[in-house]
Amino acid sequence: MLRSQFAIILAGGSGERFWPLSRRAAPKQLLRLFSSRTMIEETLERIRGVVPVENVLVLTNDDQIAAVRNILADYLPAENILAEPAKRDTAPAIAIAVAWVASQQRDASMLVLPADHLIRNVEAFRVDAQRALDAAKKSRALVTIGVFPTWACPSFGYIEQGEEVRELDGKFFRVRRFREKPSAELAESFLKAGNFRWNAGIFAWSVTSILSAMAAHTPELARFIERSTREGTLAPSWREEFPILPKISVDYAIMEKAEHVLELDASFDWDDVGGWPAMERYLPKDKLENAAECGLTAIDSSHNIVRAAPGTHVALLGVRDLIVIQTEDALLVADKSQAERIKQIVAALPAELQ
Repeated sequence: MLRSQFAIILAGGSGERFWPLSRRAAPKQLLRLFSSRTMIEETLERIRGVVPVENVLVLTNDDQIAAVRNILADYLPAENILAEPAKRDTAPAIAIAVAWVASQQRDASMLVLPADHLIRNVEAFRVDAQRALDAAKKSRALVTIGVFPTWACPSFGYIEQGEEVRELDGKFFRVRRFREKPSAELAESFLKAGNFRWNAGIFAWSVTSILSAMAAHTPELARFIERSTREGTLAPSWREEFPILPKISVDYAIMEKAEHVLELDASFDWDDVGGWPAMERYLPKDKLENAAECGLTAIDSSHNIVRAAPGTHVALLGVRDLIVIQTEDALLVADKSQAERIKQIVAALPAELQ
């Protein structure tokens, strides 16, 4: 069964919210934030045993492909790491992945997952990943994995559950609808309703099912897949055609429109670690709730996030709720409430610092 299962790791994100530690050529997924391994290495380790290593495709971009291939040299052959020639969002990225898989096994099943999420219960993840792949094959549905929300987060997408599907192994539900990033008040109502889950961006489907959905809802992508699919390889023309594909997410293009979509409740822990405020949960804290990964002296200062270059000791006096991040060539000082605007800072920087 494993030989007919493939995994697609989406690793093209820019990681701007982790500036100055992350850069265009070294985004979040290429950083060692939680262990001695980069986040993309952790993602590959997580799917070990679910998918044969030769059936793994990593999709990145031209800015990052050299670094990704270098980091993953002991994991994957270079031909299993492709660079998207333009930023076209997740639907076109998945389209080229479907073509890659279809070129090898038209009746295969696929797992699609981001390269930069934190999941510590690896065994539970593997069980759920296999359940999702099995359900996708058995039911011919598009399957998404949902995470039970622990707070009313307005920056996540949500999945509204319908009735439970009891004939499958695991807690599967029919998807009533997808809800994009809500207001704080709406997110609170989702939490109280009890039948909403965070959208983790992890999907499973068969090649035939996703092709059918694309033909129905995004025929341009379906045609691109057919033109790019050759037995045993990809048609070289895909790189020329890819930049003119519509720029759209798989949620908008497919998942929100498809008729047969199932959600599996995750049994594993999950965090997309979207920016510096999320790191606060994983750094050592002092008695004033300052989270630091360096030497720190704090007086009348609390709830700050601090990371400094090796050998640097940081002193804080009379400040609260700051993000203070130092690297060898840059320093960020920001209010935590402004963390989502770090992207604006990055865009305004000289190119060599982006």
